[in-house]
Amino acid sequence: MWQRPNPTEVMLRDLEIALAFLTRLPVRPGGPVGLGDLARVVHWFPIVGVLVGATGGAVFTLAHYLHLPSWPAAILALSAMLLLTGALHEDGLADTADALGALPDCVRALEVMRDSRIGSFGTLALILVVGGRLGALAGFWEPLRAIGALVAAAAFSRALLPAVMWLQPSARAEGLAAAAGRPPARRVLIGLALGAATALLVLPTGQVLGAMLVAALAAALTAQALGRAFGGCTGDTLGAVQQVGELAFLFALVAWR
Repeated sequence: MWQRPNPTEVMLRDLEIALAFLTRLPVRPGGPVGLGDLARVVHWFPIVGVLVGATGGAVFTLAHYLHLPSWPAAILALSAMLLLTGALHEDGLADTADALGALPDCVRALEVMRDSRIGSFGTLALILVVGGRLGALAGFWEPLRAIGALVAAAAFSRALLPAVMWLQPSARAEGLAAAAGRPPARRVLIGLALGAATALLVLPTGQVLGAMLVAALAAALTAQALGRAFGGCTGDTLGAVQQVGELAFLFALVAWR
């Protein structure tokens, strides 16, 4: 006899799938999981961001209480976040930057993007973006401010990705974006709402509204430029959008603190 799935069990499994895709945590969702499941769980992306940001914030706080200056504390915090995610989005940023160097030949650019080796453009992109995040984080002297900034930036930047997946077609006939497909509009909106609500909960409203606007604008312009250049989105360009959005969010907070 068919039994209706328990809503709580379904929610937890969807969260586990999102964690399995976006982090290196040893999560094993029950039942078979494929790339096609990714579009169904996009509303959990900002919650994964909360975990990533909170991990970095906890390490920053520990470093602070060990009397480390802000720069070493920022380096340790970002290192913890990179370990947790396996540098997933940073890898996408580097691959996207290398592919931009192969334009205007779009076919060749997509081949370069798929190549796991990193080139000059990818290296420079990582130095600039990761260095920018470190510099912004080092501007937060108080642990509570640092935790709030990391959690809000990580959650909101990941909440923007489902919108890009919904708006843009896949640039390839195969790959992550193609296999995942277009996420349901309702879950895209839920993800955006969760990302915005998280940011509003952990930071002062006056600061966070401006930071969300700047991050959304930066991510939208990046997604538009990359979508036009490559004919749609890929898993790598989504990573690049997330990195730009997170960097813009942190820069805005530092500028208006």
